[in-house]
Amino acid sequence: MLIYAIIFINLALVFYTIGVWSEKIQGTLKLWHLGLFLLGLVCDTTGTLLMESIASNSVQVTSGINLHGITGVIAIALMLIHAVWAAVVLIKKNEAMIAKFHKFSIIVWIIWLVPFISGAMAHMIK
Repeated sequence: MLIYAIIFINLALVFYTIGVWSEKIQGTLKLWHLGLFLLGLVCDTTGTLLMESIASNSVQVTSGINLHGITGVIAIALMLIHAVWAAVVLIKKNEAMIAKFHKFSIIVWIIWLVPFISGAMAHMIK
């Protein structure tokens, strides 16, 4: 199950990164960017749930709240807010909002990288 979790988490990185940076480079939010944001969200959530399942079945379960767990929950929540807000912006067709949306995207992407990197580093150290 670990290999599937790793694949999904890395697919989330690929989809989300392409969505965010192509939107930034193109200077406007498009429907296909929203599709990539949603794919990233689905892959990240799937990978996270798989990792959680693995951790809860492990004999070395460490209970409690940690930075990786907190930032992971925040990141998924922000990804969901980001996708919903992108849909709202596209539906409203407000050109000013569409043109400036990439600023929000990059902030969410940077925040998303925190649990991605901390999770990868924690597992490399083990």
